[in-house]
Amino acid sequence: MAAHEHGHDHNLDEEEQRNPYASANKWRHQESSSFAKAARDPHSSGHSRELSDFFNKERVEGDRAAADGTGYKPIIVGGTDGVHNAAAGGDGKEVVCGPLINYRRMENRTWYGSVLIVTKGGGETQNFQPILNLGRVEVARGQQGLLNEGSAVNGDKVGSNAISSNHGTDIAGICLYSDPRNTFWAFPITCDIADTETKWAYSIADVHYKSKTQPKTNYFFVPAIDESMRIMFHSCNGFSVGTDEEAWSGPALWNDVMRSHAKSPFHVMIGGGDQIYNDGIRVNGPLREWTDIGNPKKRRDFPFPESLRKACDDYYLNNYIRWYSTEPFASANGQIPQLNIWDDHDIIDGFGSYVNDFMNCDVFRGIGGTAHKYYMLFQHHLAPPASTYTSDAPKAGEHGPEEDPKQLVNTYVRPQTFDPSYIIGSRPGPYVAQHSMNMFTKLGARIAFMGIDARIERTRHQVNYEETYDLIFNRVREELGNAQAAGQPFRHLILLLGIPIAYPRLTWLENVFSSPLIAPVKFLNRRFGFGGGVFNHFDGSVDLLDDLDDHYTARTHKKERNALVHRLQEVCAEFSIRLTILGGDVHLAALGRFYSNPNLHIPVEKDHRYIVNVISSAIVNKPPPAAIANLLASRNKIHHLDPDTDETLMSLFDKDPGNSSKTRSSNRVTMPSRNYAMLTENSPNNPDNAHGAEEAADADSPENIFDGKSGHSFLSKGESGAGTKHKAADFERHGKGNDGGLDVCIRVEIDQHDKEGKTEPYGLTIPALDYEAGKFGTNAHSHHLTPHRSRPGTSGAASTIPATSIPSLPGSIPDMPERPPQ
Repeated sequence: MAAHEHGHDHNLDEEEQRNPYASANKWRHQESSSFAKAARDPHSSGHSRELSDFFNKERVEGDRAAADGTGYKPIIVGGTDGVHNAAAGGDGKEVVCGPLINYRRMENRTWYGSVLIVTKGGGETQNFQPILNLGRVEVARGQQGLLNEGSAVNGDKVGSNAISSNHGTDIAGICLYSDPRNTFWAFPITCDIADTETKWAYSIADVHYKSKTQPKTNYFFVPAIDESMRIMFHSCNGFSVGTDEEAWSGPALWNDVMRSHAKSPFHVMIGGGDQIYNDGIRVNGPLREWTDIGNPKKRRDFPFPESLRKACDDYYLNNYIRWYSTEPFASANGQIPQLNIWDDHDIIDGFGSYVNDFMNCDVFRGIGGTAHKYYMLFQHHLAPPASTYTSDAPKAGEHGPEEDPKQLVNTYVRPQTFDPSYIIGSRPGPYVAQHSMNMFTKLGARIAFMGIDARIERTRHQVNYEETYDLIFNRVREELGNAQAAGQPFRHLILLLGIPIAYPRLTWLENVFSSPLIAPVKFLNRRFGFGGGVFNHFDGSVDLLDDLDDHYTARTHKKERNALVHRLQEVCAEFSIRLTILGGDVHLAALGRFYSNPNLHIPVEKDHRYIVNVISSAIVNKPPPAAIANLLASRNKIHHLDPDTDETLMSLFDKDPGNSSKTRSSNRVTMPSRNYAMLTENSPNNPDNAHGAEEAADADSPENIFDGKSGHSFLSKGESGAGTKHKAADFERHGKGNDGGLDVCIRVEIDQHDKEGKTEPYGLTIPALDYEAGKFGTNAHSHHLTPHRSRPGTSGAASTIPATSIPSLPGSIPDMPERPPQ
């Protein structure tokens, strides 16, 4: 929230309740008389020195070196004792948001991450530098000491069963950004990785929290040196404009996340986009006037001056503080280290997928830069660019040295630096004049992670630049090669994409919405408002068209999508690594997969083309109607990426959650309920257990029992029996095997009215890859394909395995039956 003057005005509190996005202080931007006298005209001769003297006459350098070794010394207001502050904004010790914990990377036996807090008040100088206390609590043997188990809140005395707040290691806060409203403090933290899983505690000394429920001490977990991370994945973490949030019990599923975390703690929380919904900026925010302009040309030509930038900046800041302080999401933020990639709602609905002329307008370029500023701060704990785009200073928003002095009045912005885990795009995006921020990092001993920023470079006709893909794949090959050379190869690669890549086509719907037949209706909409709910308020296109254009399966992205999948297949074959893709956005749960043409007779365990796309969305936003889910299920055809690769959704949902009837009995592939996902490696270090016997029995089954099956059937032992009865869906057995496979569990909300957010689990196992180059054939050079019921209309012979050499099957897996009525 914005900083208050000493004279607190009760009327401002009332106004804040009426308009939560307004600045808490109407006079926040008013200059002091001293500043006005010193500033006068900063461009006129002789006055710039007076202005700098005004800013610097009381400044002294702090004497505490930075914890990251950069030598940074925060600027401290002269004459203060670090506690009392005569300036507006209080003592600088009130935490209005946070702590938020992020994970960055592992190197050798060191875990790297960061903690962020946002304090009230600030400016070009900071009167207080917070200190974070960090230390290892114990070898992790359960969850003792977590929230609600003895932890103090809001600076109260620590209970007798909790951990002392002085953990032995002090880390000085680094100021990333500060203006009169708020200051962003980041604490770079490092932890030793032990031979066993460890539990760490951190607290921030001498601060007090605006939230009355915020624990003084937070805890997180670091895996053992020879173990992989337990992963939680989510997307669409907010509500669309106009949603009845109470009818959906708010962010209830985060209660289930925290229950799961209490049973078996997550080491990392991956956000797949839309971590926050900022669409309200056009409804009850500063873009309402612009949105209400009926003429698309006038809307496109609308300027984005400094005054509008300030108002939008206030909106994004306050919305982030509000949402990231909302329980139970706020509790997860402080206890489960995060990795995030953004999507359109982190900016505004459909950003990047409207027509080019409209995307290039001043308003979209302006809010793109402003949203990016707070994405950097809140989601990555990185300093933002010094200035963002305005029509007053259009060059200042571009990546480079030019800055807008109007945006830097009484403001400190730390020079930008990036962690080695980032892969920075080579050139700015077309609408956000910054470089894409892609990631590669290690998720423990045998899992690698790559995240593609699919928003900064996006247009209606591209997702990412070709050179960005080159940078990403060069880095991935380097990292996987180094691990292989060191004798510690990765077995799984997790790819984070904001949008699903293995998903039903809706080309027919795109054709309808893009058809000339729709033009008369669009004309009536512009002139008379006819069909107002069908068309978006930005470029006048059909409202769903931007969502369809966002998809990798959209016809405009088909070529790029196919090239990406082929490059991924090459990496899997080169390093014998199993790829799993995480995607969100679509507000339902599903599981897509690519796999080799059945006529090649490649077992999944040997199949480098077998790639599962875990689709988990939304953890907060409301799902689409069941009719939409059923429509998508009816479009679940077997598609052919190329002669060697098929793709389709897998039958995962053997029943509706609880006793509900959300979908028709024939729909086993799409689930229109809120959800999130868990992924855990079946570590080769796990001991054999009571469940190992049945898994061993499964392993004795003939491998060819799945040979020749289409994607509408189960393709492997890991898929067999997928759903609520699969071992991956059982907390007692999830991740407890030792075959190196990846257990995946999608936890689906049972009842939207249940504020506890109870879920039904659905699971499967993704086997590790044992690739053998040259062992299996290809259809690539064949003009004809062997007839197969999964590939209607094909003919010819391509398999390198003679039909007479294929043994008869002792048993077969039938196609999936419809769910019995519930």
